[in-house]
Amino acid sequence: MVTLTTLLKRPTSDEGIIGWITTIDHKRIGILYGISAIVFFVIGGIEALLMRIQLAQPNSGIVSPEVYNQLFTMHGTTMIFLAIMPLSAAFFNYVIPLMIGARDVAFPRLNAFSYWTFLFGGILLNSSWILGGAPNAGWFAYAPLTSIEYNPGMGVTFWAMGLQVLGIASLAAAFNFIVTIINLRAPGMKLTQMPVFVWMTFVTSFLIVLAFPVITVALIELLFDRLFGSNFFATSAGGDPLLWQHLFWVFGHPEVYILILPAMGIISEILPTFSSKPLFGYPVIVFSGIIIGFMGWAVWSHHMFTVGLGPIANAAFALTTMLIAIPTGVKIFNWIATMWKGQVRFTSPMLFAIGFISMFIIGGLSGMMHAVAPSDAQQQDTYFIVAHIHYVLFGGSIFALIAGLYYWYPKITGRLMSEKLGKLNFFLTFVGFNLTFFPMHFLGLEGMPRRIYTYDANIGFDLWNLVATIGSIILGLSILALLHNMFWSKRKGEIAGNDPWNGRTLEWSIPSPPPHYNFASIPTVNKLDDFWYSKQKQIKNELPAGASDNEANIHMPSPSFFPFIVSLGIVIAAYGLMYYIPMAIIGVLITIIGTYAWSFEPAMEESHTEQSH
Repeated sequence: MVTLTTLLKRPTSDEGIIGWITTIDHKRIGILYGISAIVFFVIGGIEALLMRIQLAQPNSGIVSPEVYNQLFTMHGTTMIFLAIMPLSAAFFNYVIPLMIGARDVAFPRLNAFSYWTFLFGGILLNSSWILGGAPNAGWFAYAPLTSIEYNPGMGVTFWAMGLQVLGIASLAAAFNFIVTIINLRAPGMKLTQMPVFVWMTFVTSFLIVLAFPVITVALIELLFDRLFGSNFFATSAGGDPLLWQHLFWVFGHPEVYILILPAMGIISEILPTFSSKPLFGYPVIVFSGIIIGFMGWAVWSHHMFTVGLGPIANAAFALTTMLIAIPTGVKIFNWIATMWKGQVRFTSPMLFAIGFISMFIIGGLSGMMHAVAPSDAQQQDTYFIVAHIHYVLFGGSIFALIAGLYYWYPKITGRLMSEKLGKLNFFLTFVGFNLTFFPMHFLGLEGMPRRIYTYDANIGFDLWNLVATIGSIILGLSILALLHNMFWSKRKGEIAGNDPWNGRTLEWSIPSPPPHYNFASIPTVNKLDDFWYSKQKQIKNELPAGASDNEANIHMPSPSFFPFIVSLGIVIAAYGLMYYIPMAIIGVLITIIGTYAWSFEPAMEESHTEQSH
């Protein structure tokens, strides 16, 4: 094994592409997650634009029904698993160790493995476009639409295999952050003194650990049905398609909170910073997030009100769905109270944070309508549902993630993003989003089914579909404005300094961008918002930011090829299971050998000064 390790000699510099491939620095992995997620977000947005252009006019034939099915399947899957989740993971990776006063995550190589596995899983999923057709059964993949009998192509197999690989990445990251938050907090930082974003990451990680095994079981059964002729969901052989719905939504509704809780954490950091006052009701906000995590397991069947579970089950899940709105509403009142009588600065991150609150309220109100089973029976599978989910996931998660990008961009790059471009970005996003998705409420109430690729001119759907398409084009322009702001500011933005926002948490106590080792001396925390209070009292800051006498003695984990190799082996095995079993065996062997070699690597390099920063 020493020979293999010698062949893959550990790089001594983080420069160039090899440096990025072998990096295990949480900050660089966060950047890799962020860039990859933005690329997938743009891909998902292009898929959405094609659908909207197809629906702009009645009886349109820009894309065929089959391509339209592939577009809405890949759009939903991409936005949930390849854009929103990894954008959250980008902030987890970059910010969490800085917020808790740590030099890295608990398992840096596992962190790198999670990124490469995510990237290869996303490539695997999207390669279906050129390898026989993309998935076409919806991002929820309801049986029996996914059976070989009704769906003989490779698209659904790509979907199931891709999600399996992505699940491995998510579980690796979640375990890592749980251990990191428990074990690597700065001296003195109690659980009750952690920033809210750290708390929401903590809760989200537990949800991932508990929810992803459920979808893993469902996907294994689906793959066995498709590849090996089993009959878990085949009604003709005694299988039950409702089994898939239960398994999917037992995962799928906690997944909604996996998507929204990090957004709530980001908002809880931005609002007090730009209101120049502490977060109102910190314990209540944290406890509400924990309650949402628990209650998220008790509401899944509100997605199944129309399948015939009966009045008792429908009533029970209607009640739990109404109850889960309480901790969410509590958070909203706390956020508003945080701004109340504060010295509010309407910066770009603050505008997106306020936009999050307003849009999420609309999504929550329509969600309460769906909690009532008779109302849901009328709205089920109409564009009213499409409007609701986008107000929650775009108006909620995406607004908050863009706010977080503006907020932490100066820490990541050392430069501020342009406020003029930022406000333009917000205006275009706000107008384009509402113009796209609010008319879908009207379309749903008028009876337009979701997932149809065209409609007749005399039905009355044409006006609002045209308005929605115009809105989607404006929304596309807003994303171009965001990307332009990012790239322009990286080269020409104003130098940020350590603490451009007068921040509250530890990441603002160190240089921008942070050094490889984060903290020259690990800080001591005595209370919540300790860094902010130390500045308010104008006392000497005891959180060293730059070099110190002991810098040469800082030991950091060494770079490694093996997380990349193990991830590559997993995706080769996935392709092999679909196409050529010997290829799968090769992938498994690469995975095993890479894991074995990984175990022989030294945990630390000899000293911090031996590697380039």
